[in-house]
Amino acid sequence: MTTVPRAELARRIAGEITLSDDPGATLRKWRTDFDVSQTTLANQLDVSSSVISDYESGRRESPGIGVIRRMVEALLDIDEDRGGGRIRQYARVITAGFDSDIVLDLREYPRSVPLETLYDAMDATELVRGDKDRISGHTVIDSIEAITRLSSEEFYRLYGQSTSRALVFTGVTRGEAALVAMRVVNPTPTAVVLHGLDESDLWEHAPALAKIDGLSLAISNRNLDETLEELRKLP
Repeated sequence: MTTVPRAELARRIAGEITLSDDPGATLRKWRTDFDVSQTTLANQLDVSSSVISDYESGRRESPGIGVIRRMVEALLDIDEDRGGGRIRQYARVITAGFDSDIVLDLREYPRSVPLETLYDAMDATELVRGDKDRISGHTVIDSIEAITRLSSEEFYRLYGQSTSRALVFTGVTRGEAALVAMRVVNPTPTAVVLHGLDESDLWEHAPALAKIDGLSLAISNRNLDETLEELRKLP
């Protein structure tokens, strides 16, 4: 495995923890993102699990940069021992030029899969069937962060290597902003999934806009962490 994505990821994680107003909470966020228990991280560092717990809860004074660096390296070592899946995931986001709070997951599949495969992973309900029924990847996006911070050119990079993909917008309340954004981005993706709302909450014009653009539209209200875990198993 190349060390460049790992080194860049290590710097980003360490910097985020160090500069955070709540370093313990930020450390906990990254540990859980890597699906590493307090006990596993403690064993990797050869300390008691209570040390990790105390740092994350704020009971122990915020760790210095040296301790943070050791913790970050331990997380990455654990992931590499497991096959490096999380490192590859974040490397894709870094390579695309996005912050991890904007793009939560970006994957290219080794082969195209039926759109229903993604729907099953998300427990999604399709409301509009578009012109295509197969995808070659997906991008999971924090809708508010993406729409407020990305330019139209940066928005296009959300497609990764192919527009034959599903764009999953999280934190959606009505879906208006996401569907309007699709009107100004050309070409459009194969599918848009709005995560975090029920059909009764959906913007009334969303299905009509999806039909105009020929894209599939679906909604999902499954727990986000569970959704991301299932999506990372695709295809």
